[in-house]
Formats: sequence, C-alpha cells, structure tokens
Amino acid sequence: MFVGNHIVLELATGLAGSKVRHMEYRRLGSTGMYISEISYGNWITHGSQVEAESAIKCVKAALNEGITTFDTADVYAGTRAEVVLGKALKGVRRESYELFTKVYFPTGQGKNDRGLSRKHIIESCNASLKRLKTDHIDLYQMHRFDFETPLEESLSAFDDLIRAGKVHYIGFSEWNASQISSALEIQDALGYNRFVSSQPQYSALWRVIETEVVPLSIEEGIGQIVWSPLAQGVLSGKYLPGKKVPAGSRATDKKSGAGMISGWLREEVLTAVQNLVPVAKDSGLTMSQLAIAWVLQNPNVSSAIMGATKPAQVKENVKASGIKLDESTMKAIDKALGKLPERDPLKNSSPNPRA
Repeated sequence: MFVGNHIVLELATGLAGSKVRHMEYRRLGSTGMYISEISYGNWITHGSQVEAESAIKCVKAALNEGITTFDTADVYAGTRAEVVLGKALKGVRRESYELFTKVYFPTGQGKNDRGLSRKHIIESCNASLKRLKTDHIDLYQMHRFDFETPLEESLSAFDDLIRAGKVHYIGFSEWNASQISSALEIQDALGYNRFVSSQPQYSALWRVIETEVVPLSIEEGIGQIVWSPLAQGVLSGKYLPGKKVPAGSRATDKKSGAGMISGWLREEVLTAVQNLVPVAKDSGLTMSQLAIAWVLQNPNVSSAIMGATKPAQVKENVKASGIKLDESTMKAIDKALGKLPERDPLKNSSPNPRA
C-alpha cells in the first residue's frame, strides 16, 4: 500500500497469530525506482569479517525482512565481497531486488587498476557484473571524486554504460557540493544521464552533508543513500566509557574498520552516547534502531545502509523502518550529543593526490 510518498510492503511471517512485519520503500531521488529505506551493505563483512556461509545467511535474512536493496563495491575485501553477494543472491528473481556497486579504489596492482578513467570504469564494470553474476547493475557509483581524470571523461563512460544497458542509474559517494554541481553542468550540457544518488557518511554524530550537499541534492533531485548510520557501531551503545572494547567487535578487528572507529572511541563521545539510552527506551527502540530511525527522519535520505555479521542483527535493525520520531525525541537526541556531532562541510571530501 502507499503511505504518503512511501510504499509499505506488509510481509506475513508464516506463523499462526504472528504479527505482520513491514518494510517501507522510498523513491531514489527523483527517479521512478523505489528502494528499501534500509539497505543491506557488505563493506566490512562479506569476504572479510564474516565467512561466506554466515554472510549468505545474513542476506537471506535481509530478503525475508523485506530488504530489497543491496550495496557493495568492487574494492570491498579485495573484490571478494562482490563474489559472496553474487552467490548469496543466486536464484533470487533479479527483478525483485536492486543491486548497487561502485568504482574508484584500487582493485589490482596495475597503474590503471584505479581511479575513474574510461579504461578503469568500463573494465571494472564488466568485472563487477561477472562477480555479481548479473547482466546489469541498478546503481553504479563513483566511489570518490577523481582529481586525476577529466570529469567529462568519467561522466561519458558512465553515460555509455547506461546506454549499453549494463547500468540503470548512476551516482557518487562522498562528493562535495562544488563537485556535484560541476558534474551536473557537464551532464546537462552534453545530454548525459544525470546523477540520481549520493552515498555519504551520515549519522547523528556525523552531519557534514546537511549544510551544502543536502540542499543542493533536494534542488537537483538527488537522493542520499547513507552509510554508517550507527557511526561504525558507536551509536549502538555497546562501547562503554572507561571499559575495554567488547571482544570480537569492530574496534578489535584491524581488517574491519578498527582504525576508522577509533576516532569515535573518546570518553566524551561514549559518555554522551550513553545519554541516549533513556531516549531509546522511552521511544520503545533499541539504540541501533534509534540511530537508524534518526537518519531516516531526513526526507532527502532515500535509504540507510546497515551491515550485519549475524541474521539477528538484520532482524533487529529493520525494525527502524517506518519509525517516526517526534519533535521532542529529536530534541532529546540533540541535547544528549551536545556539540559533539561533526557539521563542517569541508569534512565531506575525497582523497586528492595533488594536494
């Protein structure tokens, strides 16, 4: 059924007397394609932190819970993440899910095995199609801005992939407002297919897109597909001030983002996050559900990407779908976190080898 601008899909659990679950769907930017407002991503899990068998179980759990949108990238786990996802989706009707992947970071030792040159884009797309065992990618994204390659060259290659039927829609990840505007000008001037999505980091602690990227995206019909809504897991509340990090958590795994999460493991941050515990409790939510629901309150967010190492995590996090946080709850979250959230738009950046 339709609810406002969203679609709600009700799924019977198959158990007598059990409650009906639901997943809501949002349009990707101004396109006609709907995606699940919670996506399943395999950045630091498939092919790395989680064995293939467990990863496949997580994907199956996602499908059972109504998630239809799956996000990966050629570089994740040295291309292994795409292989695992391709296996996990084998036998699932291709039209029933949306498959996203990305190109930019090195996938080999060759001098052209990186960046956004026409050569690397076309070759990487073909390689991703093989690993994912599909004939098309629903959304192909430029994983970062490339300061080395002429922008028109990259945009031309992406446009050709759409015209060849290998890609349906195109987007980017971690671009700033100036870079986005430059690309749209070229696309409009040359009649290329336009970008429809942005994939930035976004959470109650990391709000750098709100000042410039989101207003521009609203104006241009671009939707946000946000990653790390839990701030690498810190907003789940499992990291406690004054305590050792939990064994087996992301913070202890050097292959799975330990370096990235370390910036949030400050006493002041962990203490502030614990102030969210009563807010979540009053809302009838877990800490993870509250964090995911928070990013979904932004109407420019088309989907929030969640990762999981266990099916139980999938089942917990999808319950954030459709949650509407009232004004008092949003204010309570802001009060709990105080001045800790990062809002500087300059923090939204891509690596520049020329700098």
